[in-house]
Amino acid sequence: MPNRLANETSPYLLQHQDNPVDWYAWGPEALAKAKAEDKPILVSIGYSACHWCHVMEHESFEDEATAAVMNRNFVNIKVDREERPDIDSIYMSAVQAMTGHGGWPLNAFLTPDGVPFYGGTYWPPEDRMGMPSFTKVLESVAEAYRERREGVEDNAEQLRSYLQESTRAAPAPGDLNPGVLDTALKGLAQSFDAQNGGFGGAPKFPQPANLEFLLREHHRTGDQRAAAMATLTLTKMATGGMYDHVGGGFARYAVDAVWLVPHFEKMLYDNAQLARVYLDGYRALGVDLFRQVATETLEYVAREMTSPAGGFYSTQDADSEGEEGRFYVWSPDEIEAVLGAEDGRLVGAYYGVTPSGNFEGKNILNVPRPAEEVASRVGVPVEQLVATVEAARPKLYAAREERVHPGRDEKILTSWNGLMLRAFAEGTRVLDRPDFREIAVRNAAFLLDHLRADGRLLRTHKDGQSKLNGYLEDYAFLIDGLVALYQATFERRWIEEAITLTETMIREFGDEGDDLLFDTGASHETLVARPRDLQDGATPSGNSVAADVLLRLAAMTGNEAYQRRATGILRALARPMAEHPTAFGRFLSALEFALGTPKEVAIAGDRGDPGVEALAAQVYRRYEPNAILGFADPADSSINDLLPFLAERPARGGTATAYVCERYACLPPVTDPADLAIQLEQGTGVVWQEF
Repeated sequence: MPNRLANETSPYLLQHQDNPVDWYAWGPEALAKAKAEDKPILVSIGYSACHWCHVMEHESFEDEATAAVMNRNFVNIKVDREERPDIDSIYMSAVQAMTGHGGWPLNAFLTPDGVPFYGGTYWPPEDRMGMPSFTKVLESVAEAYRERREGVEDNAEQLRSYLQESTRAAPAPGDLNPGVLDTALKGLAQSFDAQNGGFGGAPKFPQPANLEFLLREHHRTGDQRAAAMATLTLTKMATGGMYDHVGGGFARYAVDAVWLVPHFEKMLYDNAQLARVYLDGYRALGVDLFRQVATETLEYVAREMTSPAGGFYSTQDADSEGEEGRFYVWSPDEIEAVLGAEDGRLVGAYYGVTPSGNFEGKNILNVPRPAEEVASRVGVPVEQLVATVEAARPKLYAAREERVHPGRDEKILTSWNGLMLRAFAEGTRVLDRPDFREIAVRNAAFLLDHLRADGRLLRTHKDGQSKLNGYLEDYAFLIDGLVALYQATFERRWIEEAITLTETMIREFGDEGDDLLFDTGASHETLVARPRDLQDGATPSGNSVAADVLLRLAAMTGNEAYQRRATGILRALARPMAEHPTAFGRFLSALEFALGTPKEVAIAGDRGDPGVEALAAQVYRRYEPNAILGFADPADSSINDLLPFLAERPARGGTATAYVCERYACLPPVTDPADLAIQLEQGTGVVWQEF
């Protein structure tokens, strides 16, 4: 018989609706029950694409005997970390403080007041490899709560104090100057894997925010080391097994140091950030492979991760038919059955396919050698090999579509959608893809129509239901996407919506004590601590993206309050940025914008004029990370009040005209895209500033 989770919309919670565990979703009912019965709480946190979450469910949560121990001794709460990042952040911090590590599934034991006193991640069903069984942990915790209550409560109070102090504390502010960027670049170089790309060893995560910073540093200083690090990493990821060479898109990370064996789940947020950094890599470095990867990644999302209404789905699982990666791997015989003997031989050689395989007897497709070398080995011209591989990919995709698909988490999260909205908005211009523009516009309209109530954002939508208060990241990421969409379409609505949401963001998440923003809003429920995550991880920090969009909007609107708050956020993180750059990639990019000289590009002319589009295309053809772009519409003079940098920018002689300015210094207006390219290259000579 289904438990209470049958009433939820989260696919992760619904996966547990038939467990014999008496699960609750997080909410007043569960917390009241714990207080009324004086029982400790077990909060178990995961997400639908989490492999080890599935393992623990099968081993323990589906087991009648284990469930009986849980039901007898605890109030059991199941949480989808993607819906409730606030709860995940609080209890992950507690478990990391207690054990020195964290991960998912995350299992934390709380007092009835919600204060953690013990926790961990995965526990096996029986004692194994130095880990106690989950049942043994349950019984020990329950006994401690009954028999040694004073010690449990003391531990809980220490953790409460730790959590509250850590979320309220702000680093000592530092000066903002290019030296912070220089020091950070040196730090990234020290942790860089010069052979395989990326930072550190196995498991290896893509870290797109750090790659974005490398591209910016190369653009700012001409540093060839930064360009080389970015080029190697982007190339190795694109040719490794973490990239889906048949269907496009990236898996979450590689379990090894060489990008070969992925953890096969695909996350929307990874693909959003990676699509953008490959677009930037293509423009900054001129590598055609990067354009191809960006295109295929966005096409994958459009094809497989977009709802009929326009929202983007969250994840695709790693597992199908009970096996991790089964959907994605191939044998030589399977490839030959699809392509025939000769084409199968060529394609198999290109993708490193062998009879013994590279993953549990099967093959993860990757490109271990350049096409020229493979062509020489198989004895065909390189043009023939490349043409054969290109013709084979849709055939392999069609054959793979006949397999049992991994599960898909179809909830629509505002923050992750904001990331992907920006990717499609930029992709439509960089790749000259009008279909990407339509996808971006539909997505923005969907989010604003369905994930906003009473002027405030909601977190999640599924099955026609939107719910949960939006977090800082929901606001910041969506604002970021809307600003990009305005610049891609020149439609006034999107910049107006971005400004309106920015005002709400500052009111909801601002702190009277400093410029840093909290992750939860003023109208949010009271938790054991008010989280404030100040590091960029798999997704950027809400504060880093907030600083970035505040700076961009300040440049576009002239709102000095936005500039002051953004500068305050960055000043608070100046020292950590320099000392621990791998955890502050998006902050560093925002700082580079703050210190630099934004190129204000105003394009004037009639809406729909091909000349307007040609000038805008010139801006997107180049890598100009600090450019802001707007449309001086002669039919809408009030846009000048909203965006003052567009004021007094008429089309000259009825011809589409571009104006390039930097901090009030302007170059002569131009009508030829080639002249605009020269101006963007040369700039006005305005120097950098410091704070």
